[in-house]
Amino acid sequence: MFKNNSITKLFDIKYPLIQAGMIWASGWKLASTVSSAGGLGIIGAGSMYPEILEEHIDKCQQATDKPFGVNVPMLYPDIDKIMQIIVDKDVKVVFTSAGNPKTYTDFLKSKGIKVIHVVSSVKFALKAQHAGVDAVVAEGFEAGGHNGREETTTFTLIPMVKKEIDIPLIAAGGIANGQAMLAAMILGADAVQVGTRFVASHEASSHMNFKQKVLDIKEGETQLTLKELAPVRLIKNKFYKDIQVLYQQSPSKEDLKKLLGRARAKKGMFEGDLNEGELEIGQISGLIDKLLPAQTIVEQMINEYREAKTRICQE
Repeated sequence: MFKNNSITKLFDIKYPLIQAGMIWASGWKLASTVSSAGGLGIIGAGSMYPEILEEHIDKCQQATDKPFGVNVPMLYPDIDKIMQIIVDKDVKVVFTSAGNPKTYTDFLKSKGIKVIHVVSSVKFALKAQHAGVDAVVAEGFEAGGHNGREETTTFTLIPMVKKEIDIPLIAAGGIANGQAMLAAMILGADAVQVGTRFVASHEASSHMNFKQKVLDIKEGETQLTLKELAPVRLIKNKFYKDIQVLYQQSPSKEDLKKLLGRARAKKGMFEGDLNEGELEIGQISGLIDKLLPAQTIVEQMINEYREAKTRICQE
């Protein structure tokens, strides 16, 4: 079904389904399982020291013989070390985000590495294409974690980006089942990137408290906030409410940084503090109510995609 798909050919994978490289959730267990199931697993380097990333790459290579990638936020303090580890460990795919794609694209491509950049607007998609990336991920603001300031929804963003670029396009944000996968691809995407659905998997490295919270929350219980620093979609817990109280006092950036402090995301998503932690997740969490093996998630999404496509063709 996906034999001529530009993304499956680019990555040498079976399905045009990419697991997002999420901080505190995307370790080697999740990445290797998704890759072995036919998608592209991604290790999230944003929450890893260089030596930890090296360990996860080693374990992922031992756990699967299928392609996998590493997601690297460009604002990472040890990015030079991270990029060198990726080269030394012969990782073939890198997803970059939160920064200028020009910085490392030429370097990585000279080493035979495929480079994909995450964007939130047509403007940044064009800049990424000009920088020479192999594909872009266009992410709508439904997505969890750090997000675009424009608040453009996925199904608005995808056709706009598709109209302007010539390279493969991956849709992200609010996609957690095969029906949404098909819808994104009808709008022009060549593949989808899925984050929130894989947080609620057995293999995700995030804390069980956080996973259960993702299963429990309903529509309207996440919100994009902290735009003055870096926009992030959070579950409305005590920490989120503390942010809203501070906003009533017309805070400066420094006031917001002081409240945020250090390691809030680790405290919430990795250590399981549901009150004081930063709990990043997408809007589509309101649709998710089961913790599943990652392989099952891949299989379900592809089956749902096929069934939805067949139904449309018959109508």
